[in-house]
Amino acid sequence: MKKVFGILCGILFAVSLGACGSDNEEGASSSSNASSAQNVKIEGKTLVVYFSEPEKSGTDAVAGASRVVENGEVVGNTQFLAETVSEETEAELFRIETVKAYPSDHDELVDYGEQEQNEEARPELKAKVDDLDDYDTIFIGYPIWFSDLPMPLYTFLDEHDFSGKTIIPFSTNGGSSMSGTITTITDMEPGAEVSDNGISISRDNISGSKQEVIDWVNEFK
Repeated sequence: MKKVFGILCGILFAVSLGACGSDNEEGASSSSNASSAQNVKIEGKTLVVYFSEPEKSGTDAVAGASRVVENGEVVGNTQFLAETVSEETEAELFRIETVKAYPSDHDELVDYGEQEQNEEARPELKAKVDDLDDYDTIFIGYPIWFSDLPMPLYTFLDEHDFSGKTIIPFSTNGGSSMSGTITTITDMEPGAEVSDNGISISRDNISGSKQEVIDWVNEFK
């Protein structure tokens, strides 16, 4: 039964890697929770952290859900959002990367991601944010995988203490919006102020979402 469910996720929400939640919003959306902060503002030095795994095969580069063509260059969906946030806030970028590379083929990536989630894996990361103390506001971006954070995000949050900092989440999805990930981040970083005004952009709308993301960022200024 678990295998059948995994196959259905891959077919129905291809490339968002299992956005199998009941929330089918296709555009920007917020996810609220009682412990998170509603009216946070960008303060001090800002960092944009993101995890993005664009597929290199198995999907069309223009229509494929994990990547988008921007000025002739193929980039990951979450990378596209992260770069937009970075440009608008003049913030530095930090990409979360794993020591063991993910498969570049869509079907293999879906299977690999599902296995990691089933095992509650904590994949080893290539690097940490060494100068985290220098930053006050951190935007954190990620794709929704199987209605959850990708497992590298769990490793990242385990390895960094964001106490006293403001976290502003954003994500890309295949139909499941934020999928409760703001609550997860809040639970994992209880000392941080986590905004519940997170944005989640559908994979179908990434290429035309730049102004929407800019408008969202400006809500925090």
